[in-house]
Amino acid sequence: MLLNISSSPISHRNPYFLSNLNNPTSYLPRRSKTHLSKSYLFPNLSPLSKQSLENRVSFGNKRCPDGKGNDFRPRAISGIDLGSFESVLEATAVLTAIIVVHESGHFLAAYLQGIHVSKFAIGFGPILAKFDFNNVEYSLRAFPLGGFVGFPDNDPDSDIPIDDKNLLKNRPVLDRSIVVSAGIIANVIFAYAIIFAQVLSVGVPVQEAFPGVLVPEVKTFSAASRDGLLSGDVILAVDGVALSKTGPDAVSKVVDIVKRSPKSNVLFRVERGDKDFDVSVTPDKSFDGTGKIGVQLSPNVRITKVRPRNVSETFLFAGKEFMGLSSNVLDGLKQTFFNFSQTAGKVAGPVAIIAVGAEVARSNIDGLYQFAALLNINLAVINLLPLPALDGGTLALILLEAVRGGKKLPVEVEQGIMSSGIMLVLFLGLFLIVKDTLSLDFIKEML
Repeated sequence: MLLNISSSPISHRNPYFLSNLNNPTSYLPRRSKTHLSKSYLFPNLSPLSKQSLENRVSFGNKRCPDGKGNDFRPRAISGIDLGSFESVLEATAVLTAIIVVHESGHFLAAYLQGIHVSKFAIGFGPILAKFDFNNVEYSLRAFPLGGFVGFPDNDPDSDIPIDDKNLLKNRPVLDRSIVVSAGIIANVIFAYAIIFAQVLSVGVPVQEAFPGVLVPEVKTFSAASRDGLLSGDVILAVDGVALSKTGPDAVSKVVDIVKRSPKSNVLFRVERGDKDFDVSVTPDKSFDGTGKIGVQLSPNVRITKVRPRNVSETFLFAGKEFMGLSSNVLDGLKQTFFNFSQTAGKVAGPVAIIAVGAEVARSNIDGLYQFAALLNINLAVINLLPLPALDGGTLALILLEAVRGGKKLPVEVEQGIMSSGIMLVLFLGLFLIVKDTLSLDFIKEML
């Protein structure tokens, strides 16, 4: 299973401390033979990627009020901030719910067709808790970054005859295709349900952009705090360069100038209340040699919410929002593949995803709606790719079998294809976890 977070409408109202993450895509492994398994390794979530992070007004396909479809994703100068333990739990709960929904899709598709299922697991690794019901082992495992549905097809301990017609491998192509694709379908349905609940309960956000860059938060003992910037300030100009109201471009200017100026004065024109004045800040030098001032930056936007007036309008808003998010995901995926050489170095893993979700939860709990919907849609789209270790890869093998008149590939060939994909994903996953962990603010401060 794989996840690509290429656009994020939550960004225009939920600031977080990401700095160099772009066009997220996640990679999720599937176990071979008798498991439909998912391990969540998420690529990068990045602020300010105009090509992949088009920020839409929540209802319809209208762009933001500036008419340019800009992404108003808040940004921070340094590192990844996990925030409070409570917000981390909330973000992890969102990911776990998505895992449960996906695996439940596989499980129910098999169960309702009378196909034998032996295991339903949330997480990987050592079993923390389990129980048996109707010959199925349900378990919660130590690492909640994936899950799997197990089938007894090749289990040497199973007492089911190998020619049993209700083993998954002995079922017709259509039956197996339904089981494999059911996880994707479940995520699509869940995404729409989340968006519908958001529209019904809190409405859809509409934003208006203003000149300058907002400073939602200033870290204690940072360069910004030391030199006089305060939370709530609006930066109107940097070193004499006025900041427009084009969102990402304005934030990028501030970030770029600060990074280029370690230990050098940077002059900010600041609006505080009804007064404008200059503040000179000397960025500290980070471990990679770039400047940092320890602030959170966000486009200067004002958000209002529109609630539907009746049931039909609720469905209309939810449908348009769902289509808008789906379009953004597809656009982001296209950009990821066509510009892979530029985005490969910015891929992020599950630590970064949880950090983003934690900041969303900490800034505005409403944002978790679209955070969850976006992850579901990404998961569904990416899993359709015909790559080993993904649902789409398994479906491709089943389709090839159908084209060959029901003749399966040799077991050794099929296992080799899937195993190579799984090994690649596991290696990439380990690399991303280490990379993202080293990007955490408190880790960077220790280095």
